[in-house]
Amino acid sequence: MSRQIAVQPLTVEAFAPFGEVIEVSGAPDKIINQGLCGRYHDRAALDFGPQGRAGISVFDARARALPYELEMMERHPEGSQAFIPMHGNPFLVIVAADEAGRPGTPQAFVTSGAQGINVHRNTWHGVLTPLADPGLFAVIDRIGATPNLQEHWFDTPWRVIETG
Repeated sequence: MSRQIAVQPLTVEAFAPFGEVIEVSGAPDKIINQGLCGRYHDRAALDFGPQGRAGISVFDARARALPYELEMMERHPEGSQAFIPMHGNPFLVIVAADEAGRPGTPQAFVTSGAQGINVHRNTWHGVLTPLADPGLFAVIDRIGATPNLQEHWFDTPWRVIETG
């Protein structure tokens, strides 16, 4: 038997304890490129710790569907992780606060399709979960020689469901 989590729209305020939403909102910080481009500057606090460097990778993930069974969460103690979709499709974001070295009650968000995220260092999160194909993402994360992955498998999975 699984426990349920209802998805909610991804907002800056709701996601703030876990990371940043990477999106165009409000007025641009600066107009560049001969007045033809708005720059929305410094939208995520990337953190790679003292032993790493920034790397840009491309992930090609298989699409999933709701309801979704959340069996495992992971975290990266040495660095933040930014996911920027290379398509216009929404994706599922699942995060949880730490409770004594394990994920607390997860929260599930669905992006608008025009949002990326940056998950803070050491924050529990679900795996990359696109809701439609293609599942191509630019991922900016820590590259380094020291271990940077911890996994937690739930005894009882969570069932992520649509609202309304």
